Amino acid sequence: MPASRSPRLSPLFGRWNQTSTTPHPDWSDLRAPNAWLLMLEGRAPWEYAALLATMPWMKKLPHGDGHPVLVFPGLGAHDFTTAPLRAMLDSLGYATQGWGQGFNFGPRAGVLEKTKADLIELHRRHGRKVSLLGWSLGGIYARELAKECPELARCVITLGTPFTGHPRATNAWRFFEMVSGHASNDPELMEQIRQAPPVPTTSIYSKTDGVVAWRCSVNDPSPLAENIEVQASHIGLGVNPIALYALADRLAQPDGEWKPFEPKGARRWFYRTPKGAE
Repeated sequence: MPASRSPRLSPLFGRWNQTSTTPHPDWSDLRAPNAWLLMLEGRAPWEYAALLATMPWMKKLPHGDGHPVLVFPGLGAHDFTTAPLRAMLDSLGYATQGWGQGFNFGPRAGVLEKTKADLIELHRRHGRKVSLLGWSLGGIYARELAKECPELARCVITLGTPFTGHPRATNAWRFFEMVSGHASNDPELMEQIRQAPPVPTTSIYSKTDGVVAWRCSVNDPSPLAENIEVQASHIGLGVNPIALYALADRLAQPDGEWKPFEPKGARRWFYRTPKGAE
């Protein structure tokens, strides 16, 4: 869920004052996923079991070049929820780091400043650009950090992140407002958030997401922005083997040689790459 405008956010999100020139459809009738899709979130443990069952196969995923990856958890989540994902990326040769701020209860005092400081420190320590990976609300942090510090960001990958559409087209907006102290319904801020970062940006999402309406996770057509649709739950996106293959493929691209995701052969049965909301 996006945060509302606040004076303390401006040091990190100074670029939010840009104005979009891309027309958008009327999102006022967009609704949160229905009760059936919300019930399907119960499949997340099975997605994790599938990850464990496919670990021998996962070791054959594209290997990385050792560059750092900063990983942000979703709303109400902790670094332990991204531990399996980070362990997989570590095994593929990346230098991963969790966000290290306990439970993610939104952009409270000091949170955004700490995320920027971590990005700067990772870049200094490794001497290389940092890939930013965010799950749900964590993807908002990843995208906005890349806008604030594009010279430090190698790419952005989000998992089920609601960066467009109606700000309340999720089943989590009330929880967000309760724990963060910020309003979720800020159309002006939402217009600024939906702009893609000026670095390669990938949104991995599912039409069977039971928390976030899938249209809220679709980038507008752009030379550096893409969308990858998979079959997954919202809670299971970070452990779903199909989603993790796409994620690993995106991270493995050489710096400066980014190309859109193109599943070939049998993989075309598992992925769709729409150019925008359909």
